[in-house]
Amino acid sequence: MKVYTNDGNPFGLKLQMLAKFAKREVVVEKVNLNDAKGKELMLLPTLELDGGIQLFSTDAVAKYFFPNEGPLRDEWLEWSTTILAPALVHSMGVGHRANPNAMPVLNALVKKLEVTLSKSPYLAGDKLSAADISVWSLLAPDGTLKGAQQIDNIMAWYRKINALPEVQAVLASEPLKDLTFNALQNSNRFGGLYHVPLKVSASSTDAGKLLADTGSNLADTLTDDELSSARANFVFTPPNERKEPRTVLPKAGERNVLITSALPYVNNVPHLGNIIGCVLSADIFARYSRAAGYNTLLVCGTDEYGTATENKALAENLTPREICDKYFELHNAIYCWFGIGFDYFGRTTTQEQTDIVQEAFLDVYKNGYIITESVEQLLCQKCDRFLADRFVEGTCPHAGCGYEDARGDQCDKCGKLVNATELIRPRCKVCNTAPVVRSSEQLFLDLPKAEAQLREWVDRSEQGWTNNARVITRAWLREGLKPRCITRDLKWGIPVPHKGFENKVFYVWFDAPFGYVSITKRYTKEYKQWWQPEKGVDVELFQFMAKDNVPFHSVVWPSALLAINKGNTMVSHIMATEYLNYEDGKFSKSRGIGVFGNDAQDTGIPADVWRFYLASARPEGQDSSFSWNDLAARNNSELLNNLGNFVNRALVFCEKNFKSTVPVMNLTKDEEVLLALINRELRGYINSLEKARLRDGIRHLLSISRHGNGYMQSQQPWVLLKGNDEQKARAATIIGLCTNIACLLANLIFPYMPTTARTMFEQLNTKQGSINAEKPFIGILLPSGHKIGKPAPLFAKLEQSFIDEMKKKYAGPQVLSEENSSPAGPSVADLEKAIQAQGDKVRQLKSSTKDKAVLQPEINILLDLKKQLTEAQSRVQPSAASESKQDGLSVKELEAAVQAQGEKVRQLKAQTKDKAVWQPEVNKLLELKKHLAAAQSSTSPATANTASVGSSQVKDLEEQIAKQGEKVRTLKAGGDPSIWKPEVEILLSLKKQLSSITGAPDTNTNQGKNKKKK
Repeated sequence: MKVYTNDGNPFGLKLQMLAKFAKREVVVEKVNLNDAKGKELMLLPTLELDGGIQLFSTDAVAKYFFPNEGPLRDEWLEWSTTILAPALVHSMGVGHRANPNAMPVLNALVKKLEVTLSKSPYLAGDKLSAADISVWSLLAPDGTLKGAQQIDNIMAWYRKINALPEVQAVLASEPLKDLTFNALQNSNRFGGLYHVPLKVSASSTDAGKLLADTGSNLADTLTDDELSSARANFVFTPPNERKEPRTVLPKAGERNVLITSALPYVNNVPHLGNIIGCVLSADIFARYSRAAGYNTLLVCGTDEYGTATENKALAENLTPREICDKYFELHNAIYCWFGIGFDYFGRTTTQEQTDIVQEAFLDVYKNGYIITESVEQLLCQKCDRFLADRFVEGTCPHAGCGYEDARGDQCDKCGKLVNATELIRPRCKVCNTAPVVRSSEQLFLDLPKAEAQLREWVDRSEQGWTNNARVITRAWLREGLKPRCITRDLKWGIPVPHKGFENKVFYVWFDAPFGYVSITKRYTKEYKQWWQPEKGVDVELFQFMAKDNVPFHSVVWPSALLAINKGNTMVSHIMATEYLNYEDGKFSKSRGIGVFGNDAQDTGIPADVWRFYLASARPEGQDSSFSWNDLAARNNSELLNNLGNFVNRALVFCEKNFKSTVPVMNLTKDEEVLLALINRELRGYINSLEKARLRDGIRHLLSISRHGNGYMQSQQPWVLLKGNDEQKARAATIIGLCTNIACLLANLIFPYMPTTARTMFEQLNTKQGSINAEKPFIGILLPSGHKIGKPAPLFAKLEQSFIDEMKKKYAGPQVLSEENSSPAGPSVADLEKAIQAQGDKVRQLKSSTKDKAVLQPEINILLDLKKQLTEAQSRVQPSAASESKQDGLSVKELEAAVQAQGEKVRQLKAQTKDKAVWQPEVNKLLELKKHLAAAQSSTSPATANTASVGSSQVKDLEEQIAKQGEKVRTLKAGGDPSIWKPEVEILLSLKKQLSSITGAPDTNTNQGKNKKKK
């Protein structure tokens, strides 16, 4: 069974608790109604039974799990769902202003509960029932009961249920603090519970005032231990300044944390998804780790060998070394702007990398884990070279996939590894011709020999991995490991130090992971202390990556290290993310869609805001999407109105009313409650960051700020300052505590927003403190008498007009609407002549020079002319979808349209592998060719007397057939059926026309069919 629910939904909590008490195993899947899965549902939560039946009424689920609990239980179920829940939503003002009529109704409902529970231990009698679970789940969200009084029986009942092991088991994954009525309101396609009218009865006005309009959140049910610990730990301890050594090395008896970020390929510009998936996540975790006092080393660098680099060099007419130098600087600049604090950011094209990789290979070979096999490789006869994996594309061979643009090493659609020779209809990426298979001797890592050791290691280690890393690794092991080729017939790479293989290089996925080691060696000559630590020194290796890199870090590289058998540090924590999409689509540099690293700086939005947003949208459990509207909402509500507002109010109040001096604090019960609530969130923050659950850490941090805002608002120090001495002293306590909370927030936000945190430290006139993971309590960070600095706003509002402008700017090329496009411009004939002349010019230049600076401007002119031709033709013949208009076009006009559309398709395919871009244009081309074939058939004088047909017409058709036949043969050599099959149809149509004119049978077609039968 499966429960579909959204984050924080109290009814989702109810369903999970019901299942737990009924001892039913359920899988919980978090969705929202706009997800692909959520769009199939009308209401959340929904329980899907094993047979596929869906129950969307939580009361129906209760009756399904517990069918014989009696009519009184059913009455309470209906009461909680149709009366209590709407009253709570009206009272909370979810999505609206709070309904002033809700409080007396809610008072009456609470009184009913109190009276009932004064007579029996549970709502439906002496035993716990689904009714208790239903009502309890609605009282559980933070803020449900405000300033409640005279509800001792409710609170005793509440605590009793809260302590049950079944409840605690559910709350471990569905914390109370995450529950909100906003989630309940956003779980219904029919408008939510706010639209359910309040049921006001005569007793509503007689209930008394059990609930105050403001007050503490007693539903948090703080324990006496929490309150006493909060008070006991709120003391001043002089900061223990930790000086970071110039070179960080692991130490015996201390926690040593080695952090790597997956090495970004040097051949591209990283987009936001690349940045949060690897380098930013690693940086946030490293900053936390240092603040917690651990010996922490963070290394990364660009991955520079391999065919991806050769591809890029070919495209930009540069050498591989020039490409590496160019893009290394670009990556380095982007990461510096984002505030990524690597201890060392290096590259893999170094002598250290060559030495380490060659030594590793020799160790693996010496220990018997290298085998030699003859490999059938693809040879492009036109380019006269063996094609490395990334120089080959074709259809994915894996069952059920069929992706037409799979690479020779991996399919981006299904994620599985591919051998280039297994590709269906392979083609050379450089010249688009079909390669031939030739044999070549290659070296293989004998993964099957290492498999037993690897399985044992995975069993010991995977507890510290993200779920997707475990799933991917187990899938590989389940299929059984196969030998993996580690050499290639290339020139750009590390030479293989083995007789007979000197002209080959190592495959990038054998070479690249050792980059972590070589980059550490560039950082310190004592690198082996991290990678081959001495006995008694424990090193924890955290590796951050996107999920597509998991197999190489969990299977291939660990197998090589096990084969080396020199006590190498093995990964203990694989922190793999899912994918970050862009506005529910994909990032595409070629199409200008999405924000890339260099674009973020151009927006003018501070780097810290980008860091905060990306961390809060980090795809930790499932794919997530970057959204401009969401960025604005989070900036304006969470940063500006919540965090920034609280810090600025507290410091400005201290400046203006206490001469910028932290006043004396005398704690009362209210402060103890606030401190205990903050300590809860602080524990949650530390637990999240220890596990590198960065998104959860932000939620806890913002909850602390929210508690501070609520405390200041409810205590109203601005009013107290106008009162007597006792009230003024009370105001001093409030402001003193708020400045200390602001200082705590500065320390907690530092891993996410280091520049903002430094600004806060400056305004607080203090230095960054440490985070004590073993004692998660807020203490006095700024003692009475401490002078603060000058307060200033931390954040600026992102206006909707600016957001709309950014959305448009990074949405890719905009298509003009028909009414806005101007019909004026050169004619089709003029443009065709201009294209022919410019094409001749480009061809002449290409034959005389390879200087891109000379060629590219002329190529751009040619492309622009072709674009103008397409637009001009669309004005004559607007769309392939408009059949009625096309049917009226002449054969000549259709031929021109086919030619222009074909050119457009070829350009798009040369620019991008993204099928979503060029497939619609291919469809248009096929439709145009279909109309052309029909037009040519209709003009054929099949029914006319052949004697009246002139020999010139027969000659024209024969010439067309010869020309079309040559075209078909050329295209077939390229191997792409989507291109040549339509041309075959045109050829057959021309032959039929000739046959109908001359009266002779179409012998060529028949012969072709007979040959196939032989």
